[in-house]
Amino acid sequence: MKDLEKEIELIKERNKRVEKDKAWETSWTRRICIMILTYIVVVIYSYIVQKYNNIFFSSIVPVIGFTLSTLSLKLVRKIWEKKKEN
Repeated sequence: MKDLEKEIELIKERNKRVEKDKAWETSWTRRICIMILTYIVVVIYSYIVQKYNNIFFSSIVPVIGFTLSTLSLKLVRKIWEKKKEN
């Protein structure tokens, strides 16, 4: 019986994590941060390569924007989660 109770508690904990993940993925905070970071990357990138017309340079913009947003959003998410708890 204790094993069953333990399993139920584990499932409840997992469900809470899944709900937090879903709330973060659909939050406006996340969306706005991605938009701002992508915009900043594109502006800086455009300024740097304005004298070049190369498909390889142009193709790297989305990669840089995505990478920076995923790396920096971890910090934003921690702050967001703390505010949600309060």
